[in-house]
Amino acid sequence: MVWKGVRLAVVVIVIAGGVWVLLRTLLHGPEPGSIPFRSWYGNWRGGLVATAVFTLFVLGFARPRRRPEWRNAGLYTAFLLSLFTEMFGLPLTIFLISPLLGLSPGAFGHSESHLWAYLLDRVGVMSLPVGVYLVMGVSVGLIVVGVSLVATGWHGVFRGQGELVTGGIYRRLRHPQYLGLILIVLAFNIQWPTLPTLVMAPILVVMYVRLARREDGELGALFGEAFLDYAARTPAFIPWRRGRAPQEVRAQRGGGQAT
Repeated sequence: MVWKGVRLAVVVIVIAGGVWVLLRTLLHGPEPGSIPFRSWYGNWRGGLVATAVFTLFVLGFARPRRRPEWRNAGLYTAFLLSLFTEMFGLPLTIFLISPLLGLSPGAFGHSESHLWAYLLDRVGVMSLPVGVYLVMGVSVGLIVVGVSLVATGWHGVFRGQGELVTGGIYRRLRHPQYLGLILIVLAFNIQWPTLPTLVMAPILVVMYVRLARREDGELGALFGEAFLDYAARTPAFIPWRRGRAPQEVRAQRGGGQAT
């Protein structure tokens, strides 16, 4: 009972923290200034801390156990390390694209390094401060949703104690944790796109979709008709879509609770 209360408290704290960050981002509003290149980059401590926090989150809540799951977690960690290295330390992407734009890398301070916002400013759609506010609001919102899905799914799986979990978030989705991890990848590529993370993002998405299908097959073999009926009425990733037809899941038999 105590451990159950601790799990629930962890989920509540994680979700509440994410909502607080989102509200702070939205209420802060667009800023007219930008931190200069030399003042923003070279913060290796910040990069390591951010990488450690999100890596521990993935390992702790997604709970990789088998080889495919550890392989996905390893690529996810590489994605985070690459992202935060460029976000705080050495902006390889900036060094590569700035000559193509006829600019010095030093022209890309903190705001300019939000490349989607910079692009919107360059093409005249909106000013840079408003663009940064937009990409930060959208990306932080997606991160909060993703983190909430991962944490809520983790709580549901532990509460199930090895049984087929069909309540809570699993009433709406078969793989909320994988969807959450995918949303976090998408969010970071909106907030701070880099060439390596843009390349790794579709690979991660494909790997998690394949892992979800593999788990469907294993759960079909383990729980039989109970899972087939559940899969027929519950979509894998998109809440408003219909579940997979029972015969499609039966074809995957022969292979855990879905994550």
